[in-house]
Formats: sequence, C-alpha cells, structure tokens
Amino acid sequence: MFKKTALAVAAAAALALSAVPRSALAEQLTIASFLPGPHHLHTRMLGWFGEELEKQSGGELSIQLFPGGQLGAGPVQQYKRALEGVADMTLGVSAYTPTVFPKTMLAILPGSSNTAVESTGRLWDAYEAHLADEYDEVKLIALMTVAGNVISSTRDLSTLDAFAGAKLVPYAAMTQPILESLGAVPVQMPITDVYTGLSTGTIDAAYTSYSNITPPWNFWDVTPYFVENVPVQFAVLFLVMNKERYQSLNDEQRALIDSLSGRVLSMKGAESFDLADTLSKQQMADNPDKMKNSQVVRITDDERARVIARSQDGLQAIFAAYRAKGIADAEAVYQALNP
Repeated sequence: MFKKTALAVAAAAALALSAVPRSALAEQLTIASFLPGPHHLHTRMLGWFGEELEKQSGGELSIQLFPGGQLGAGPVQQYKRALEGVADMTLGVSAYTPTVFPKTMLAILPGSSNTAVESTGRLWDAYEAHLADEYDEVKLIALMTVAGNVISSTRDLSTLDAFAGAKLVPYAAMTQPILESLGAVPVQMPITDVYTGLSTGTIDAAYTSYSNITPPWNFWDVTPYFVENVPVQFAVLFLVMNKERYQSLNDEQRALIDSLSGRVLSMKGAESFDLADTLSKQQMADNPDKMKNSQVVRITDDERARVIARSQDGLQAIFAAYRAKGIADAEAVYQALNP
C-alpha cells in the first residue's frame, strides 16, 4: 500500500511539474553595473545580450540589470561582488583592481591600436595565450576597451615640446611613466572631477574620449583645445560571472551563454564605445555655438612619431616595474597585444 501511495505521489508531482509553464522555470541572471542607467553599454551591449538570451532560450534565461551602483556603490569592488555572488554578473574596470589583472592592464598602454574595436580585437587575439589565467576564479563574459583618443586641454598640446610642464591627467594611472618621459606632470584625478579641474586651472589637460566632450560630460564648456592624433591610451572593462552560479545552470543554458559571450559580446561593447565617439564628433560639428570658444588641433604625424619615440623610456620603465614584481614576460605580452 505504501509503495503504491509513494508512486502515486511521485506521478502526481511529475504531472504537476510538466504542467508548469516553461517561463516559470526560468533563470534570471542579475547584473550589477556602476554606470548610470541610460549608459550606451546598457542599452546596446547588455540590451542585445539580454534579448538574445531570452529569445534563444525560449524564455528560460533572462537578465535583470541593476545600474548606478544599486548593488553596491562605487566601481572599485565590482570584481569582488562577482566572486561573492552579490550579483550573478558584474561590470567593472580592470584598473580598479590592477593586482588581479596585471597582464590585462598592459592593453591600456598606447601601441598599435587607435579605436576600441581594434584594441578589443587584439585583446582577444592574445587572450588564450597570455591572459586567460587571470580569470580562473570567474566565468569571463566580456572583456573590452574604450579609447582615450583625444586630449582636452587649456593649452595647445599639438607639439612634443608643449607637453613640458603640463599638468595632465592620464587615462589610466599606469601610464604615468610615459607622461613623465614627455615632460608632463601626471595628476591623478577621477573623470568625474576633470570638468572642474579644467575650469579652475587645477589641471591643464586630461586624456579623454570624444564622448566626454559632449553631454553628459560637457568638456566643450571648459576646454579651449581638443588635441587629436595623440598616441591612444585605453581603459579595459570586464563583465564577469560568479563561477558557481554559472555551473548551477544546465548544459544547454551554459552553452548558450558561451555562444553569446567572449569575443562576440566584447566586440558589441567596443563597437558601442566607438559609436559613442562618432556620435559626439557629429554633435561637435552640428553645434558650432557650443564649440565657439574651442578649437580642434591636431598633432602632425611627424610630431606624433616624436611623441612615441620619447615615450619609449616610460614604456621600458613600466616593463621594469613588472619584472620587479615577478612578471618577466610583460614586454612579450605587450608585443602580443600590439602586433
């Protein structure tokens, strides 16, 4: 009698489970981002990712984004939040945890790339051979760069000699030896303070992207010069997933995430950053009244070559610092990132 009752209960449970709509069994993956809600990475890159996950899984997988630091203020702890499972995935900046990603940080340095798409593609070309071990504790979902391709300045920095004594905010702190080799005075300052720094004279210049010139950053309000054709510095961003959460999904769900992440999703992010620059350039052209007190100046190719040549001492100082920390192949990794 007991056996029959047990079988009847099991059968009823199985029948009830089969009657549950597929969407009721869905997995919703949370993503924590420090960026503001309407940021283009949310709408373009993560929007695409969420739509494809839901569509290709038949509703079994979806994402819920928590922007603006809702799951923890500030970008510095984003990697830790993924490790601890505060969110299933977190979007962060590698430079905020440089000891975790020392080799990835080498993609920040100026080299052969001029756009986010170029740099991100080379980042993934070198990933398996040189960088993969830095992500063993997580599931890497995306790894991309954004280009610091213009200098917002209160002085004309279109020649090498003009850099001497300029108080210049680098795009990333690790490039400080390069700026010093040019004669500039590096000043560490978060991007949120650059507008005020330029307007008050606390700094003379800052490496920025074109998208910083127009809203919401509005550097065109306080910057007499925008210097183009500079050796480009980069910032590296990651989207990582808690490894246990990834492993908790079924085989099909993991395979779907694999197919949409990695280089595929990273290039979506890089394309979004480059598009933001393109749209800002168009805004600059379409709003001469906003640019009436500013001018775009260009470092000539000859002067750019002089800047790059002078930068080599700073670059070698960075490699020496890596060797002192026990990373002997830093220069080889840099060359792989800049073929």
